[in-house]
Amino acid sequence: MHPIIFFSKMDFSQSNLFGYIEDLQELTIIERPVRRSLKTPEEIERLTVDEELNDIERAVYLLSSGQDIQGTSVVANLPVLMRQNPAETLRRVLPKIREVLHVAGVEMQLTAAVSFLTILQEESVSIHTYSHSFLHIILQNLEHRDAGVSNAWLETLLAVLEALPKETIRHEILNPLVSKAQLSQTLQSRLVSCKIMGKLANKFEAHIIKREILPLVKSLCQDVEYEVRTCMCRQLEHIAQGIGAELTKTVVLPELVELARDEGSSVRLAAFETLVNLLEMFDADDRSQTVLPLVKSFCEKSFKADESILVSLSFHLGKLCNGLYGIFTPEQHLRFLEFYKKLCTLGLQQENGHNDNQLQLQTLEQEKKYISVRKNCAYNFPAMIVFVDPKNFHLELYSTFFCLCHDPEVPVRYTMAMGFYEVAKLLNSGVYTIHKELVTLLQDESLEVLDALVGHLPEILELMTNGGENSGSESKLLSIPDLIPALTTAEQRAATSLKWRTHEKLLQKYACLPHIISSDQIYYRFLHRMLTIILTNNVLPVQKAAARTLCVYLRYNRKQEQRHEVIQKLIEQLGQGKSYWNRLRFLDTCEFIMELFSKSFFCKYFFLPVLELTHDPVANVRMKLCYLLPKVKSTLKIPTDKLLLQQLELCIRKLLCQEKDKDVLTIVKRTVLELDRMEISVDGFQKRFYENDLLDQEKERQELLLLEMEQLEKEKQQNEGRSTNISDKMFEKKRRDSKTSSALAKNVPLSFPGSSSSTSTGKEGKKSKLVRSQSFSTQALHPKYSNIDKCPKSATTGYTSAVSGMGKSSVLSFSDDSFRTRSTGNNGNTAFPSSSSLATSSRNSANSADQKNNGNKDSQSRKMSIKNRKSNS
Repeated sequence: MHPIIFFSKMDFSQSNLFGYIEDLQELTIIERPVRRSLKTPEEIERLTVDEELNDIERAVYLLSSGQDIQGTSVVANLPVLMRQNPAETLRRVLPKIREVLHVAGVEMQLTAAVSFLTILQEESVSIHTYSHSFLHIILQNLEHRDAGVSNAWLETLLAVLEALPKETIRHEILNPLVSKAQLSQTLQSRLVSCKIMGKLANKFEAHIIKREILPLVKSLCQDVEYEVRTCMCRQLEHIAQGIGAELTKTVVLPELVELARDEGSSVRLAAFETLVNLLEMFDADDRSQTVLPLVKSFCEKSFKADESILVSLSFHLGKLCNGLYGIFTPEQHLRFLEFYKKLCTLGLQQENGHNDNQLQLQTLEQEKKYISVRKNCAYNFPAMIVFVDPKNFHLELYSTFFCLCHDPEVPVRYTMAMGFYEVAKLLNSGVYTIHKELVTLLQDESLEVLDALVGHLPEILELMTNGGENSGSESKLLSIPDLIPALTTAEQRAATSLKWRTHEKLLQKYACLPHIISSDQIYYRFLHRMLTIILTNNVLPVQKAAARTLCVYLRYNRKQEQRHEVIQKLIEQLGQGKSYWNRLRFLDTCEFIMELFSKSFFCKYFFLPVLELTHDPVANVRMKLCYLLPKVKSTLKIPTDKLLLQQLELCIRKLLCQEKDKDVLTIVKRTVLELDRMEISVDGFQKRFYENDLLDQEKERQELLLLEMEQLEKEKQQNEGRSTNISDKMFEKKRRDSKTSSALAKNVPLSFPGSSSSTSTGKEGKKSKLVRSQSFSTQALHPKYSNIDKCPKSATTGYTSAVSGMGKSSVLSFSDDSFRTRSTGNNGNTAFPSSSSLATSSRNSANSADQKNNGNKDSQSRKMSIKNRKSNS
């Protein structure tokens, strides 16, 4: 067989031919460095080191006759040598490093700066030894011709200054600094002097700084190079903190005023930022007479002659307005507020008299600058609310808030989402005014905005639904219909994106919803969605987040039928699901159940379905179950759960005897040893398990209270329906008896002694019980959302359905007080004692007896009234 060549597809034109040749040449160029990098035998010989040399001798040898890369390796290993043998390292290795650094390259210089700093931080030697051995090397390389190397040594020196004693600083650094800061020195030397003086300001007393440092500061502030003036201006903040308020007023402030009028834009910018940072050190007179006029001039020039300061001005405007708040006149207050509003819309409309053609010619740099300005305005929005007072928010700042939340640029909306919680806290009772913006940000097209908002979503929703102390209930009810669709839309958008971390974070935060909206709304809009995510999503962290949130929803669910349905679906679709992945997620869900609910709840509904997975055909499921068995055993109590314990031991014996997978069998043996060491708690309190038992008892009590609340609510609804029927019948009776004489009406007995009082007391008792249960629900169901993970440990929901069978034939039965006791039948399936049912039956029989007695009394009253009527007639 010969290869088939398609000549029609080949182009032998001159241009293509030269293209092929150029490609071949590029390939040869790529190969050449590979060949050159191969070492010759002579080079390999030079790189070889005698293995009998110790670490110190090898380091000296490599620094003396080795190549650059070997010397750099020795310098990088210097901290290790200092830890192992500091005396020999200082005596033999460090002098060699000092010699090599004179001619070393950039890489070795940077490595040496880092190594010297590491030795200082690790305190391998005393500070006296360090200053004697290392400080001179640092100072020698401080003015390296490479700016990166010089900055690296400067960072090391500034860190060393924190630890050096004053006398060493004075002799070794401060005295040479006077000559280094002179105009005759290099630019790099003067820049280094500026940064060193900023660090020295906190090391000496004020009089020493005034005598020795301040003259140098004034000289460098008037340097001919704008880089030096800028650098010195940024150090004035540190110098002011070192000399105090008096010297700052007389020395630093005049220099700042002069630098603020400098011809260099970078100098003016540094002066403005330093002025804002030192605002707290100036008194009211300095602020009103010096600082305020400067700030006003900056604001006026920022739109016209000096746009370079615009970004910095927008960033510091909130701090500036609140710092000068006490000296503003009403006119100045309004002027700065309008200036802020103008910055919030910069670039979105015509500014400075530009026409449409000029706006179209805006450069990309200008657009970036305007976006940065609006982003800074969004960052300062909470500070501006404080500036105008939250009471005036709707009148003064709501329109600006609306514009920033609807800004076309994502960074601006992202910043608004980050600060939304701060805005909501400041507004307090007026938080309902920004409800629409919350919905807008929840439905934002950018997931970055949603991710920023989700961080404090539970706190925001709490403020939205509670609305502060002074808001009425109407605002709470009106906010919910808009919030629920927005929350569901946000979750669906996160689910369809590739950013699973945002989806996971959102599902975790949605665990707060039981404290925000009703149980029915959660059941119909969110709970089934969580189950769908567990069954269909492919990302494990998202599935676990959905499982935990579903358990929280289950815990706070208020209806018996809904709880029964959810538990049944968890067992059938997850625990008995066809996919082994679903069965693994069932075990994760059971782990959350054990964390959030009482031990009796888990044993009642999930204990046997979990043990059923010991017969699972997939080894990974059995392996995960083995890891979970110690937690499962910890939910048992003796003697109540004695039969369940026997069932657990039987399953473990089967695993030991029948398990064929080696990995699973290893874990089973390890788990058996752990289970043998465990102690099972008893029904009563023990000192060893006192805290856990107390917590579990509290969970169980709250579960029972939730059951009582449900029963009382049903009775309340029935009583309300009965009262409406009675009122209708009474109205008809009055209409029929309206023609009866008043004399006959007087002889009709209105009530019997004892009957009305008993019914009223019964109603009052039920009413007080309902109030007590409702007060419990408000306390237990409204914890702080920052502790949402801890809340479930102190409060759990009660359920009344019970799993009485295993496998596909599992049956769920109900009893109102089934949380109190439980036992197991001989067949191994869960069966519940008749004590609670007897209690309920006796309670029902008593109620029926009362009804009969009441019925007899009513019939007697009717007979008496008829006899009276006959006698009167």
